[in-house]
Amino acid sequence: MKTIDEMLHLDLLTPEQHYEIGAWIAQSDTPEQILKMPAPLWSAMERASEVMGIDKDLLRPPALDAAGL
Repeated sequence: MKTIDEMLHLDLLTPEQHYEIGAWIAQSDTPEQILKMPAPLWSAMERASEVMGIDKDLLRPPALDAAGL
């Protein structure tokens, strides 16, 4: 939920999209149910994720000093 809150704060999601996505996630008991989110909401999240560079962060190799954490 923190990520979609940040998307709202950055004006990458409308308040309505934020509410609908949050409600969908809250009522979903499994990741599979989340994946059944309506296409317009997925599209909004994909656009916001791209602007935020979320995919790039996930694909970046871990820092060499990360093991010391």
